[in-house]
Amino acid sequence: MTVSVAIVAYNEEETLQSLLSDIEKQTYPKKDMEIVLVDSCSTDSTRDIMESFAKTAKGYMGIQVLDNPNKKQATGWNVAIENYKGDAIVRIDGHAVIPSDFIEKKAMLLEAGEAVSGGKCASIIDGETPWKKTLLMAESSMFGSSIASYRSSNEKRYVDSICHGMYKREVFEKAGLFNEHLGRTEDNEIHYRIRKAGFKLCYDPEIISYQHARSSLKKMLRQKYLNGYWVGLTLGVCPGCLSLFHFVPLAFVLAIIACGIIACFGVFLPMIILWSCYGAANLLMTALSIAHEGFKLIYCTLPLLFLLLHVSYGIGTLFGILSIPFKISYLRGKS
Repeated sequence: MTVSVAIVAYNEEETLQSLLSDIEKQTYPKKDMEIVLVDSCSTDSTRDIMESFAKTAKGYMGIQVLDNPNKKQATGWNVAIENYKGDAIVRIDGHAVIPSDFIEKKAMLLEAGEAVSGGKCASIIDGETPWKKTLLMAESSMFGSSIASYRSSNEKRYVDSICHGMYKREVFEKAGLFNEHLGRTEDNEIHYRIRKAGFKLCYDPEIISYQHARSSLKKMLRQKYLNGYWVGLTLGVCPGCLSLFHFVPLAFVLAIIACGIIACFGVFLPMIILWSCYGAANLLMTALSIAHEGFKLIYCTLPLLFLLLHVSYGIGTLFGILSIPFKISYLRGKS
């Protein structure tokens, strides 16, 4: 089976070279691999790195360097899907890290009869410092991130969504391309259509990849806000591709607002119950994280980090939902 390895990147000069080195080390035969590199109008040396790799890398069935003038991630993946030559295509983010057997293990699942394959996706950091380590702990925790199966499940199973998936050609031929009007939820939406088209997404915990976590609190909060915002917007066009856990932070933010309003009328019990329950859960998850890593004083900031992540995501979802009437035509591709 021939496999096309697709990478869509925008200003990924700090991680792209390392990822290309990971690809060079793959155990899957180079003669059965095509490399499809899509540049989204980068302003750094990303394009140069791609071009250099295309000129110097040897033994592959082909290497393409393509342009994504619209810059959007979903558009970039569509460029790759419309141009790849292999029997299957694997999507890898430009800031990912993959072990040497990554493509081989995914391809084995497809050769065994699966249509889509994937595995665990863990977060890592560069230049580890105590503060960056604390941010990583908050991001990696189920309480700080999500309960998505592709993050930490140890059970081989079929799932609703997958990270860095490999797809047989027939999958996109039947399910269609990515919705280019969505941002940050394009994976949820395409995987929803893939499942509706009759395909299953096979998750194998033996397959693992890594993504670089945001290196500052500001960047992490912005990421959570935008993730929540697009969840809110996507509710207007594809509610079926979202699950209830996507809206837990929104419920928390709405509860804070409601309890605050009630407290203004002198009724404080709902507020006391809300913060008591949340505080207990927050401290429990903090204790579990610290128990796993070992105690450091800076880890005592985790309760605040968890709170900030939850509120940022919840506020983002709220604003996304409120924006639906103004953007619904665009999201449906009508303008």
